[in-house]
Amino acid sequence: MITLIEMAAIAFHQFADCITCHAWSPDQSMLALCPNNNEVHIYKLVEESWERIHVLQKHDQIIVGIDWSKSSNRIVTVSHDRNSYVWNEEGSLWVPTLVILRLNRAALCVQWSPKGNKFAVGSGAKTVCICYYEQENNWWVSKLIRKRHDSSVTSVAWHPNNVLIATTSTDGKCRVFSTFIKGVDAGKPKKSGSGSLDAKFGEQIVQLDLSYCWAFGVKWSPSGNSLAYVGHNSMIYFVDQIGPSPLAQSVTLRDLPLRDVMFVSEKLVIGAGFDCNPMVFAADGTGLWSFVRYLDEKKTTSSSGRYGSQFTEAFGKFYGSSKQGTSNDKGRAGVHDNCITCIVPLKKSEGTKLTSFSTSGLDGKVVIWDLKSQEDLLEYL
Repeated sequence: MITLIEMAAIAFHQFADCITCHAWSPDQSMLALCPNNNEVHIYKLVEESWERIHVLQKHDQIIVGIDWSKSSNRIVTVSHDRNSYVWNEEGSLWVPTLVILRLNRAALCVQWSPKGNKFAVGSGAKTVCICYYEQENNWWVSKLIRKRHDSSVTSVAWHPNNVLIATTSTDGKCRVFSTFIKGVDAGKPKKSGSGSLDAKFGEQIVQLDLSYCWAFGVKWSPSGNSLAYVGHNSMIYFVDQIGPSPLAQSVTLRDLPLRDVMFVSEKLVIGAGFDCNPMVFAADGTGLWSFVRYLDEKKTTSSSGRYGSQFTEAFGKFYGSSKQGTSNDKGRAGVHDNCITCIVPLKKSEGTKLTSFSTSGLDGKVVIWDLKSQEDLLEYL
């Protein structure tokens, strides 16, 4: 029997000195990232190594948001230059299309809707742009959600129903809006009182005043019944029954604040940020959330095999080679050397559970994580 160090981080690769954001192609054969400048670099797995095959150049300032549509294979980017581009692959080239955002401040975040027919852009102009394609004019236009946010919109997250959207802002609040657009969304908008949260465009469903500081990443649970978001006060907030009377709870962290968050399942959440080490949160049988542990903690088990694939070999295997931290610096000892700014779920097969995801940060690394080897977390998946 051989004793191995079972790690949740199964592979990583150093792509740049610093990465602001990243996204995967639908089949995860290609990776798009911004190396902290005005370019998007696209890498592809070629003969067990990652090779840069495209450099997308159109923005004038640093790119802060990238998302790759799983349904249409389009890439959307946003930048501090107040512009957004939708990139379409035509042959061996990526062709950009300018999106009319009508912003007078920087764009800060972007995400495609689940159906891929819309995307949302948060900005420093206290607005959210809901963008969609106009076939008649052959361009992307936007409708703005105005006069709701008191400061910059730092993160956006689409509800699984493709209509509701959650936002966080540096005014400390998390809000949920309807983005129903006639001619883009099927059916008719429903009033909130009828049991559905769908409503006319721009209608605010709920405003959550749980945080008294900057609020960052926000995500919906897979069912859309709950959401989680994080604040700069080293707290994470969980909200159920989104509507007039939501149920909310908070968990205080002992260390540095989180920047992004992701639901793995209805009972398991991963958060990452300034501690450079993903944090695991889980809900018990009564729905009470609590901090479980850092994901990059070392754990000794007995095993006779290793995880292996062409995909992870290309990143470089990671078996217990992280820095050994002291007991009072436990969170900052791991594969990441700097703040983690982005969490992206990795593709799961039809009918299977989500168990893997990737993170990128200011250290220029993209790290692949897999929870299947974490026996203490399997009950929450």
